[in-house]
Amino acid sequence: MALLLSPAKLVLLAAHCAVNADVASLTALAARHGAVLRKDLLLRVLLTYLPETLPSAQYVGFVQQLETGAFPDTATHDVDCSSVEGLAEDDAAKKVRKLRLLSLALPGAPGEPDNDATTLFLLRRSYRVDDEAGLLDELPGLLLPFLDHSPCVRTMLISTILPLLRRNYEYHPHEPIPYTLHGFHSLPDRVAVNLLLSQTGALEASLPLVGRDLRGLVGPWLFDKTRWKHRKQVLDGAPPNDDGATAAGLCPGWEEVLRWLSTQASKSWRVAVSAIQQWDGPRDADLGGWGILDLSDGQRDQLQQSYAQAALASAYLIPEASVEALDGAYSIITKVAALCGFDPISPLASALAILPPLVEQIPDDITSARHATYMRNNLQDTSNILTLPTNGSVALLQAIILSAYILTKAGSSCAIRSAGELALVQDEREQKAQATKLIHCISNQGPRTDGKFWIRARNEILWLSDWGAEDAWSSSDAAPRGIFSQLKRDFLEVEILKALLSNTRYTLARSIYEDALDQPLDRKILQDTIYTTAMSAYDNASNPNRTRGGLKKCDDILKAFPQTVQKSDPAARRIEALLQATHSLSDYRLVLKQGEPFTPVVLRVHADPISIIGKILEQNPKSYTQIHGLLDLGARMVEAGLTSPHKAPHTLADDATITAQHTTAARRITAMCIDAALTEDDFETAYSYVVNRLSRAPTPTTDKDTDENEDHYSWKAALQAGKYRRTPATLAPSHLGTGASADPAVRHLEQRIDCLAAALRVAPRATLHEIVNVFRRAEEELEAMLREEEARAGEWDDRGDALLLLRGSGPSAGAGAGAVAVAVPGGWDGVGGRVGAGAGLGARREKPKPVTAAAGGDEDAAPMSLFDLSRASVLSAQRNLSALSGLQRSAGFGGGGGGGGGGRGGGRSGSGDGAAVRGSLDLQQHRSASSAAGSVSGGSVDGDEAAKRVRKRDQLREAAMGTLVSGVGWLVGAPGPPAGRE
Repeated sequence: MALLLSPAKLVLLAAHCAVNADVASLTALAARHGAVLRKDLLLRVLLTYLPETLPSAQYVGFVQQLETGAFPDTATHDVDCSSVEGLAEDDAAKKVRKLRLLSLALPGAPGEPDNDATTLFLLRRSYRVDDEAGLLDELPGLLLPFLDHSPCVRTMLISTILPLLRRNYEYHPHEPIPYTLHGFHSLPDRVAVNLLLSQTGALEASLPLVGRDLRGLVGPWLFDKTRWKHRKQVLDGAPPNDDGATAAGLCPGWEEVLRWLSTQASKSWRVAVSAIQQWDGPRDADLGGWGILDLSDGQRDQLQQSYAQAALASAYLIPEASVEALDGAYSIITKVAALCGFDPISPLASALAILPPLVEQIPDDITSARHATYMRNNLQDTSNILTLPTNGSVALLQAIILSAYILTKAGSSCAIRSAGELALVQDEREQKAQATKLIHCISNQGPRTDGKFWIRARNEILWLSDWGAEDAWSSSDAAPRGIFSQLKRDFLEVEILKALLSNTRYTLARSIYEDALDQPLDRKILQDTIYTTAMSAYDNASNPNRTRGGLKKCDDILKAFPQTVQKSDPAARRIEALLQATHSLSDYRLVLKQGEPFTPVVLRVHADPISIIGKILEQNPKSYTQIHGLLDLGARMVEAGLTSPHKAPHTLADDATITAQHTTAARRITAMCIDAALTEDDFETAYSYVVNRLSRAPTPTTDKDTDENEDHYSWKAALQAGKYRRTPATLAPSHLGTGASADPAVRHLEQRIDCLAAALRVAPRATLHEIVNVFRRAEEELEAMLREEEARAGEWDDRGDALLLLRGSGPSAGAGAGAVAVAVPGGWDGVGGRVGAGAGLGARREKPKPVTAAAGGDEDAAPMSLFDLSRASVLSAQRNLSALSGLQRSAGFGGGGGGGGGGRGGGRSGSGDGAAVRGSLDLQQHRSASSAAGSVSGGSVDGDEAAKRVRKRDQLREAAMGTLVSGVGWLVGAPGPPAGRE
């Protein structure tokens, strides 16, 4: 019955079969009524009414039959016409007009369809299937049979459907692109590329698949040549050349791919490195076997060059300064060299081992400082000489990456761009800071590293200065290369030597810098470096013991270079003295600041190192008894130059200055020991130091009032000892010397007067008045004590006489067997002598007359002048000392007393102050002789012992009187004592 249907009814019946997906009936209708149901009409019916959900395999054969016009035999197929048989012709015509069949025309279709009905149907059917049913995966089945039918179909399938299909269904189905096929095809090229690569490398687990994405997404997407031609015409305003495009404007989508690559390098360098390692560029495209990327040789070279330049730019953009990142960057230049056919690059491990002479491969113009900006700007511009793929640019980047790798591996992290700026900008300060940091990091890796490590480290540092140019240091024509090119080789060698010594690599350092035939450093520079490093080890020491820690290292460094550092070198002597002084401090407890233990560097930088000895005396009881060790410590400080304003080990003061410093240090330390002894109530030791050490010190000159000629320490210590008064805590003397008084009080006053005499001898002119006052008060105390002693002695004499009378014994009985020994309390029995029974028990001591305040003896006279005070003090001391010397005499006491009176008269017979002082000196001699004669003639004491006692008193008198006269005499302008009297 289908043969009897009108054209209107045939069209309605075809639409009915399409709606019901009755492809067999459509085929029969097309075969039987081809004149009415033309190909374009049936394709429009299929496009309008065929369900989009119908699998492509069920109708693609029918489309092919329509295209070829060859249908199978449909005679046996019965077409159901019931849907249109009952319609009137007018109604059928009306219904046909209402079908509203879709047009096959497709504005903006990919390629050039040339109004081919089949091609237009396939394109529009593809859009509708995806738009209405979302069955993008059905489109290959629809289009593959027509790949050779039209280039538009192939382009549509490969450049749009294939990338989108892979992106949404195969590669990243969890994050599909939210666009239909038509919408995606209409997107700008840059946006489309970004969408395709939005999930590439997003997860770390997907890094091995980055190359797959670029190969399977970007490669097919570039297949559409219209994206190239139109872009070229828009940019240049001219038709494309024979190659279709130029490097300046190949394709916005391709430019976006390159931009994506550089962006990944700066944000996630692992993605960029993986992309370059896994993808060979545009020629490496996976088109699914549906075609090939048809590019001319010129286009292919331009694409490859732009890709290589983007790869080099990505290496510069890697921000991370790690071994892994630099390893990845090195793999980039290896890949670029292989892609561009450059000289092969050795693997990273091999390059680090051999350190190739890359400077020979780098052109001079590429290392200009003005090119440093190219590492930050316009990296993919064809005018960028650093990223434009050439043998020179690749060699430069290789040198920069190796430099950054050496720094980073050692612990001094350095990014590629930073290393490049060091090499191109050539800022000496920046290079020096980086070199110092590198050597410091190498040094901090510890002394346990072997010699091979240090040799390799030295070779790497020197390579960084010239990138392998053997004659870079001697050739003035060659431009400096390397990240340390502005640093002198001596500087690098010195820093390397310091690192070796700091890490106790003494043998290796000696073999390189002292034993080698071609020594890297001048002898003077080597010496200074050794001394500097030794002092650095000293300053970092925490233990003052020279057999441990930093001090031991300091000592070992000096001994490690026997040919360069000899013991006779002045600087070596100073450092040795410093070590000795510091080691001496290890025997004491010493804290200079609360909570901070003493460290050796404190001694070296201390503004007043001698004052540290004072801290030792304060913190170590009885340490003042070790005066020899403390004096030796002070001498070592002087020899070490610590007391000099310039403490550098290579500067020495002249001999006169050193001698003066030794004298000053000895005086000061002795004074400190005296003060410490007095603080700990050990007056006997303080007195011994004053008499035996300060008294022997040379008297300062008096013709000049300069600080350098004055002893600021000795006189103060002697004065303090002279002021000291016995207390219950005062330590008792361990023994009494020959001629010393058995009375502790008298003996103490004697010693105080000795100390004051020593103070008068060494004190500066301005301080004599104070000392004389103390001296006078000591004399008065001694005079009062002697009077009291005299009274007690007279009382005992009277008791002795009364005892003899009671027994009826004569004066001559003292020498017989019945002699009675009488102990005289407070007597001057310094030698332990015994007094006979008849040897002067009835003798009486003449009480010394007090010294008047004026020459006439008026007690109420006006206050004495300084000269009168001094003269009175001389006379009083003479009288008291005479009394002391004659206290044990028996029969000759009166003669002694007369001598004393004559002394006083002689003291006043002179005219003027100078005569009074000289009269005192004559009195001193006269009373010494008189006292000695009286002691010998008495016969009550053993002769030898009496002689010793007399000599002791004379010595005491000579010391006190001589110092007093010499001190006070030159104060008032009198001539000094005769030669030989002091």
